[in-house]
Amino acid sequence: MNELIKILVGVCFVVLGFFLGNFLAKITKDELNSGQNWFKIIIFLSSIGVIVNLIIGNDILLFSFLFIVAVTSISLITKRISKNQR
Repeated sequence: MNELIKILVGVCFVVLGFFLGNFLAKITKDELNSGQNWFKIIIFLSSIGVIVNLIIGNDILLFSFLFIVAVTSISLITKRISKNQR
């Protein structure tokens, strides 16, 4: 039961990360296009961290990396959509 509560709290923070990423993407309009390559690198490395920590079983790092992937990918996707609408 204790593990289930940990997982549910972690999932709640990851879902919160999607909303936070969307909010940050809307309020930060001054981002350079060259900086978006760094977003892709961060997403890739964090995804590797998710897989490794899923195998290892370290919940704290797993959800931390998931949060980073969520916030960064939402920011990158929203920037790409807003750029195409101009």
